[in-house]
Amino acid sequence: MKNILLIGLGRFGRHAARKLHELGHQVLAVDRDEQNVNAALPYTASALIGDSTNPEFLATLGVETFDVCVVAIGDNFQSSLETTALLKECGAKFIVSRASRDVQEKLLLNNGADEVVYPERQLAEWAAICYSSDYILDYIAVGEDFSVYEIRIPEKWVGRSLTGLNIRRRYRINVIALKREGRILADIEPDSPLPGDVTLLVIGRDADVQRMLR
Repeated sequence: MKNILLIGLGRFGRHAARKLHELGHQVLAVDRDEQNVNAALPYTASALIGDSTNPEFLATLGVETFDVCVVAIGDNFQSSLETTALLKECGAKFIVSRASRDVQEKLLLNNGADEVVYPERQLAEWAAICYSSDYILDYIAVGEDFSVYEIRIPEKWVGRSLTGLNIRRRYRINVIALKREGRILADIEPDSPLPGDVTLLVIGRDADVQRMLR
């Protein structure tokens, strides 16, 4: 369990609060708007109305005691940037800030953010990759050009074994699990025929996965 300071309770911030609550983390949430704070109360250990660009207010939060500080402000970049810089000055251990444009990402990283999330770009990339392919159902980037993909098995692969397909040697891609009806099947039998009712979880370079599925 981690102690997390979440600043900004718009839609993105509330979704983050809800998920962090589900995962069992302790969240202190902050927003200027009382309505936003009240909406987040069920998913937080505590929620406060306050101005995160006010150094005196931030100093009362004990910023340095939190494992992660998340700046989820999306409607006012100046406030997001000031909050990020002040958190760093207050001794925050790790700051994750939200950006909505490339230039914002650069400014946040230069002013205290340890990592930047860019929801619009990340969703756009996910949609472009998944909906432009007949086989890709989901993916998670794990490096600059490496990702984990969930792929639908091509018809011509059904009934063949992973050993026979020789995916690793031919495409430099590793199959890490099968998935059936939402359940992960990690015990893979490489010599068994692939059924048509499973998907594959694979990891590899993005270019190699695209080449394999063409």
